[in-house]
Amino acid sequence: MGRPGLTDEVLAWGIPRLRDLPWRHTRDPWAILVSEVMLQQTQAARVIPAWHAFLAAFPSPDVCASSPLGDVLRRWHGLGYPRRARHLHLAATEVVRIGSFPNTLEGLLALPGVGPYTARAVLAFAFEVDVAVVDTNIARVLARVEGRGLTAREAQRLADEALEMGAAWEWNQSVMDLGATLCRPSAPRCPDCPARATCSWAGVGADPAVGSAGVSGRQARFEGSERQARGRLMRVLVERSVPEADAAVAMQRSVDVTSRLVNALVNEGLVVSDDGWLRLP
Repeated sequence: MGRPGLTDEVLAWGIPRLRDLPWRHTRDPWAILVSEVMLQQTQAARVIPAWHAFLAAFPSPDVCASSPLGDVLRRWHGLGYPRRARHLHLAATEVVRIGSFPNTLEGLLALPGVGPYTARAVLAFAFEVDVAVVDTNIARVLARVEGRGLTAREAQRLADEALEMGAAWEWNQSVMDLGATLCRPSAPRCPDCPARATCSWAGVGADPAVGSAGVSGRQARFEGSERQARGRLMRVLVERSVPEADAAVAMQRSVDVTSRLVNALVNEGLVVSDDGWLRLP
């Protein structure tokens, strides 16, 4: 049973309007996991070509697990946040170790780098299990419909209540697209929204989604950030090894800052320091 006054309207609006995203044409749990990890901090338009290229190189957990992490990082280059690639490599290794892809919440949560959202997304989108997911788009819709900021527990409860049993794939995809296309962070298209009749906000007054659990805020400034410096070094390492003495030039940072950032990359397993040289694993 979905939530009266919300579920039917959103499903009727969403099913014929679903965005044509390539990962929506598969139920392969590995392909779904890759898409979800890529989408965590990257817009869908950028993920699409990267997802195709990554799966062409690593079409299964077995292929990914048997490949050096450096090769995985090279395929990941351009998406940022390379620790996500390392988590995928570790997850693939664990799937191979246990002999099959987990199809339970507990099993998926045991994979490296897989949190509650990603685990539920794989269950709903790969295995079509009746679970509700709460990404930033869904969290925003729920907070606005309720007319107040929500805790993570409240948002998940409301999503669970709204879920149409037997149509988890369709429901989750529809409400995600509602948040992405109509119930947007700014300039929401409230008059066109299928949930308008049940929405406690409807675009009037302070936005209750601001600060609500699960709703993404503005990302920290990239220009001049340490993330940018790390990315500069990783970009060079994709092509070649670098003498440790040249890392400060590649990162465009002081020697002290460079040393700290390089040590962090080494400790995260993203870079190897070998006899005075830096390289990918």
